[in-house]
Amino acid sequence: MSGYHKRREPRHGTVRVRGLDLHVRRWGPEPATGEVPVLLLHGWLDTGDTFQFLADAFEADLPLIAPDWRGFGRSAWAPDGYWFADYLADLDALLDELARGRPARLIGHSMGGNVASLYAGLRPARVHSLVNLEGFGLPRTAPEQAPARLRQWLDQLKAPVALKTYDSFDQLAAAIRFRYPRVGEVKADFIAHAWAGLAADGRVHLHGDARHRWVNPVLYKREDAEACWRGIEAPLLMLLGQKSEYLDRLGADGTDAAFRALIPHIDIQRIEGAGHMLHIEQPEKVARLIEDFWRRFPGIKAIG
Repeated sequence: MSGYHKRREPRHGTVRVRGLDLHVRRWGPEPATGEVPVLLLHGWLDTGDTFQFLADAFEADLPLIAPDWRGFGRSAWAPDGYWFADYLADLDALLDELARGRPARLIGHSMGGNVASLYAGLRPARVHSLVNLEGFGLPRTAPEQAPARLRQWLDQLKAPVALKTYDSFDQLAAAIRFRYPRVGEVKADFIAHAWAGLAADGRVHLHGDARHRWVNPVLYKREDAEACWRGIEAPLLMLLGQKSEYLDRLGADGTDAAFRALIPHIDIQRIEGAGHMLHIEQPEKVARLIEDFWRRFPGIKAIG
């Protein structure tokens, strides 16, 4: 098992959401009456387990809840595949169950940050505050890309689907270190055990449904995302890895000025020396910035 020593032990359970059992882990106390819960929303092919480092880095003992999205980690697989809007609906249902009428504090990484930002614009009264970790959308697409995308989708429906397997957890941890060299050996080993399990064939298999690797037949429309972001009313902190390779792919859409034109009250800060996995690479710096941000917005909005 991993050599990482947890400061706070998670409690594991499931929540029934829209016909599927979603795995959740919780750190800290249960939310007190009137307290704002904190939901931690992971990225693509990740699991909620990797928020362990951030949970350990917070100074306060907070009521943290990290679900695995449908088809990821230990959550149930969707029989009919995956559509991005499902994550918005799942978050809506999760807040019905976990927030019980209280606006939530959302922290989302990558895909989870995109889901959280879209949701905050669609349901502004349900979000107390939002921390977006490298969840800034995708590059723009053009209509002429649609035919090739649809042909690719049709072809993959007929092809067998499988995620790569590994000889050992050490082999998977080495692959993680190669992809994310700043996470270090101990954290890479922890992530390997979070992302995968030992199967009956003696090989290490990644958790989650391989169909997530299928191309989406519906082109991403940045204009639609931006229209949703304009509806964000909650305080918003965007944290970016200074060495992340993803933001530059957006070109002019990835500039501070572009984000502020859409969300004038956004607070953008960069973590020096961190990449895309900034909450794993430098959880202490991320935690301090988040806690400072929360101290500026302690009030709780009422939901009518």
